[in-house]
Amino acid sequence: MTRSRVVSGAALALLAALLVWLALGRVGGEGDAPGATGEPSAGTGEPSAGMDEPAGEGAPAGGARGTDTRAWDDVDACADAVLPPELEPVVDDIEDGGPYAYPDRDGSTFRNQEGFLPQEERGYYREFTVQTPGLSHRGAKRVVTGGDEVDPEVWYYTDDHYESFCEFAPAG
Repeated sequence: MTRSRVVSGAALALLAALLVWLALGRVGGEGDAPGATGEPSAGTGEPSAGMDEPAGEGAPAGGARGTDTRAWDDVDACADAVLPPELEPVVDDIEDGGPYAYPDRDGSTFRNQEGFLPQEERGYYREFTVQTPGLSHRGAKRVVTGGDEVDPEVWYYTDDHYESFCEFAPAG
């Protein structure tokens, strides 16, 4: 076997291994924030553990309840048990117009690059950090609202850094 055939074969094997690694990394959730924070991640755009359970199970966070206000959007209601207690102060801050835990990031435009939420005009969605106890950084949990900044028409929650969403409504 000539040296060029050996090198070509090794290069092809390396390329195949790289493609498999990239594919498994995307499917396995080894991407940006989820793997780095220890947060569960489906990594496929499918709901993460508990996010596809029916609403009404477990104790809701501060009155926030899973609800499907936009049945046409293919985003299901959150299982109430999925909504963490740390969600309540974030909802209160949003409804009060701030202040936010991360003022340089919270309230910023969420661009929906992943396409898991319905397509809307730029600026329609805003993102907010939901604290994760024990982490020294923002973590993977977010609220994404749509519509008016202080009185949003729709509320989404993700615990896996935008890989999946479920819909909820604040109390009151």
